[in-house]
Amino acid sequence: MQQLRLQQKLLQKLSPQQILLMKLLQIPSIGLDQRIKQEIEENPALEDDSPDNVTETVSEDGDEEKDNDEEFDVTDYVDDDDIPEYKTRSNNYAEDDKKTIPFAAGVSFYEVLIAQINHQGFTERQSEIAKIIIGNIDDSGYLQRDLEAMVDDLLFALNMEVTVKEIEAVLKVIQTFDPIGVGARNLQECLLIQLKRKDVEDENIALAIRIIERYFDAFTKKHYDKILKKAQIDESQLKLAIEEILKLNPKPGNSLGETTKVNHYIIPDFVITNNDGILELNLNSRNAPELRLNKTYKEMLLAYAANKNKKDKEAFQFVKQKVDSAKWFIDAIKQRQHTLYITMKAIMDYQYAYFLSGDEVDLRPMILKDIADQVNLDISTISRVANSKYVQTPFGTLLLKSLFSESLKMKSGEEVSTIEVKKILSNCIDAEEKTKPMTDEQLTSILKEKGYVIARRTVAKYREQLNIPVARLRKELN
Repeated sequence: MQQLRLQQKLLQKLSPQQILLMKLLQIPSIGLDQRIKQEIEENPALEDDSPDNVTETVSEDGDEEKDNDEEFDVTDYVDDDDIPEYKTRSNNYAEDDKKTIPFAAGVSFYEVLIAQINHQGFTERQSEIAKIIIGNIDDSGYLQRDLEAMVDDLLFALNMEVTVKEIEAVLKVIQTFDPIGVGARNLQECLLIQLKRKDVEDENIALAIRIIERYFDAFTKKHYDKILKKAQIDESQLKLAIEEILKLNPKPGNSLGETTKVNHYIIPDFVITNNDGILELNLNSRNAPELRLNKTYKEMLLAYAANKNKKDKEAFQFVKQKVDSAKWFIDAIKQRQHTLYITMKAIMDYQYAYFLSGDEVDLRPMILKDIADQVNLDISTISRVANSKYVQTPFGTLLLKSLFSESLKMKSGEEVSTIEVKKILSNCIDAEEKTKPMTDEQLTSILKEKGYVIARRTVAKYREQLNIPVARLRKELN
């Protein structure tokens, strides 16, 4: 038996405007341009009013007033006299924002390999096999699919019955393509392909081939004593062979020149400049054009509102919805810029000493809550601002997220950033004697001598975060 029951629930829901703002905050400047173009294409009531697509940016005092009237008033949409309110605010962009960044187009790695098929004297059948193989080679130059699986691929995609031997024969030819080492199925095969293209009569090359073929596992783990014993060679011979191996490229796909690679540029979202010891913050808004309501839609809105015919009610609602949506988007863009600015300003003030010197020793411990408390915003909002955003400083362009770190107490009781500790750890490893690299226990002792209270497991964790291998794998021969 069904029963009706009255139940009260307290729910917190985000408005469509808040959801839009949250999404826009996550987008870096380089992606905002595309988002705005998409909105303009989808909403004819929105226009780009920016000459040459260079915009003025919103400064710190650019707070927006919200219209809280629930009743619809046509004058709310047309009283701007075609001049967006935020155009009258102070400029806040860096000089570099006015410059054009060249983007280079290039030939893809896949196209470089495909172009070499025509010079091999392949039959049509072999060419199809070669295309399938090349399609499964990753950007590093490695074949990422089993030959057995490619037998099925050719059968389903091209209705072509082939054997593993046929695919392997074509693969052997592809492994002669440039760059040298391409088409290998693992690192061992990649190194052997490159070595066998050298002068195999050379004693050092021949020994290098023998080491990779027979003692590859011991070589990767730097168990040099085992290699010396099994190969019955002396240390000087081993050193010369290893020198040949170290000349090889473990990722041949990355060896392509700039002409065959598409260049990627980082466009900073913020620019900090040092003017005689005074820091200035600018918000880069090259990808945020000046937006306004479309004149035609404003005139249509006025006309429909004046007539108020039942016949035109549906058209009136459609135009109103488009204009509402355009206004929300314009407000969200302005609010995004304001939120970005006040958040970055708080970060700059918090890390003022670091942005002046560029020395990581001056970097204070900083978590998201520290900044959220300063700007009275939610931690999730600060996280969205910090994610995928870059700041250009006098000493380089930094990922904003990299400035956040936990704290570590020193013997003196002073709190320091874990970034500072990692920097000292990295310097210690750089300066170590490579024939006798320091263990994590030795590194822990050195840090404790410098006043950092730290456990060995923490040192191991920081070393791994720095992508530094254990002592055994850092060992080098004399």
